[in-house]
Amino acid sequence: MAAIMLQGTGSDVGKSVLVAGLCRALVNRGLRVLPFKPQNMSNNAAVTVDGGEIGRAQALQALACRAEAHTDMNPVLLKPQADRTSQLIVHGQVRGTLGSSNFREARRALLPEVLASWERLRQRSDIVVVEGAGSPAEINLRAGDIANMGFARAANVPVVLVGDIDRGGVIASLVGTRAVIAPQDAAMIRGFIVNKFRGDPALFADGYAAIEERTGWRGFGLVPWLSAVSRLPSEDAVVLERAHTRSDGKAIVACPMLPRIANFDDLDPLKAEPGVEVVMVPPGQPIPAEAALIVLPGSKATIADMEFVRQQGWDIDILAHHRRGGMILGICAGFQMLGQSIADPHGIEGQTAYAPGLALLDAQTVLGQRKALLQVSGRALGEDFTGYEMHMGQTTLAPGVQPFALLAPDRPDGMISADGRVMGTYCHGLFSSGAFRRAFLARLRVEGDGVDHEARVDAALDDLARELEQHLDIDGLLTIARAT
Repeated sequence: MAAIMLQGTGSDVGKSVLVAGLCRALVNRGLRVLPFKPQNMSNNAAVTVDGGEIGRAQALQALACRAEAHTDMNPVLLKPQADRTSQLIVHGQVRGTLGSSNFREARRALLPEVLASWERLRQRSDIVVVEGAGSPAEINLRAGDIANMGFARAANVPVVLVGDIDRGGVIASLVGTRAVIAPQDAAMIRGFIVNKFRGDPALFADGYAAIEERTGWRGFGLVPWLSAVSRLPSEDAVVLERAHTRSDGKAIVACPMLPRIANFDDLDPLKAEPGVEVVMVPPGQPIPAEAALIVLPGSKATIADMEFVRQQGWDIDILAHHRRGGMILGICAGFQMLGQSIADPHGIEGQTAYAPGLALLDAQTVLGQRKALLQVSGRALGEDFTGYEMHMGQTTLAPGVQPFALLAPDRPDGMISADGRVMGTYCHGLFSSGAFRRAFLARLRVEGDGVDHEARVDAALDDLARELEQHLDIDGLLTIARAT
C-alpha cells in the first residue's frame, strides 16, 4: 500500500483538481486508487453511498477513481453557517457546532477518527492520494492540526507542496513555507509542484531551479493552466467572486450570491449549455431584469440568507420578475425561501427563530434537528432524473398542490405554483440528467443539448489525467508514495 499527500502554499492553489487528475491518471495505469481529505471546510457537499455527506471535491475525486463516494474519504467536514461558527460533520453525520473558542481542542480530539478512516481506505487500495487544506504555513493553526502536517506526521505520509504561479509570488510562497514551518514538518515534504503556469516554460527554468536550491526539495513538474478544469465542478465559493462576462443572445439564468450559498454546483450543467448564460449576482447588484430564470440556491443558513435577500432588495427583483412572467426555481433552502414562512424553533441556525418567505409558493417550513441525507431518483416534467437530498427542514404544502417531482418508489417532492412559473424542490443535482435538463430548458424556449453532465465531467477527468501525464513526474511521485 502506498500514499502521497498534496498540500498547498495557500487556499485555491489547485490542490483539489491536481488530486482528481492524479487519481484518474493512476487509475488509468491499472491501480486501485482512493482519495482522502482529513478535514475539509465547505458548504458544497455530496451525499455518499453509506448515507452521509462529504465535501463535493472528494466526491469528484471518488469519481476520478471510479469509486463510490464514501464518508471515510472526508471524515471531518466543517460547514460554515456564521462568521465564527461551523456545523461539524464527522463520518458523514452532524455532531454539533464548533465555534472559534473550541475549534482547536475539538479538532485535536478527532484525530483518532480521522486515522481510523485512513486505515480503512488503505486496506481497500493500492494507493491513497491525500489532499491537505489551506496551508501548512499557517503556523498559528499548527497546534492540534489534523488537516496538514498533523495528519501527515501521524500517518507517516510523504508530502508534495503545490504553489500557484498565476497569483504571483510562487518562489516566495514555496521558499517561505520552508522557512516558517518546523524542521520536523519540513522533513515530511519530498518536493513541490508549480501549478497554473501560462507561457513558455523555459522562462521559468531559473525560478524553478532557485526553488530547488533554496528549499532542498526536488520539483515534480511545472503544470500549465489546464483547459479541462473549466469542465469540472468548482469546490469553493471563492470562484463565484470572479469577474463574469455577459454573452449576448443567450437565455440568462440569474442566481443571487447568498452569504452562505451551498451546493452551487447544481448550476454547473446549465453553465455548460450553449444557449444559457449563468449570471451569479453579487451583493450590491440587482438581479438582471432580462433574466429568463431566477434560481434561489441552497444555503447553510436559510433564515439569515432570507434576511440578506431582503437587505439587498433582491426580494423586490424576484417578485417583479414573477409579475413580468418570468420563471423561478428554488432548490433546497431556495425552495424554503419561496414559501410563506421559515421557522427555527430549536435554534439550529442561530438566534433568529422565524422569517417570512417570499410567499410565491403555498408552503411553510420548520427547521428540525434531523438531517435528511439520501440519494434519490425520480421523475419530473415528464423525464427521469437522479440527485440527492441534504436538508434540515420539513416543508408542509397546502392541500391539493402540484408536486414538482415524484421520487421512487412513490414520494412527492417540492411543488409547482398554479401558474406553473414558480417551482421548488429539495433535490440537488437534478440538472445533471440530460433529458430532464432539456425538458426544463424547453420551458425557457431554449434547446438543451441533452448530455448527461456526469459523462461530460468524466471525459474532462480523462483529459486532465492526460495533461498531467505530460507535465508531472508521476513515476517519481509513485516512487516516494511507495517508500512509505
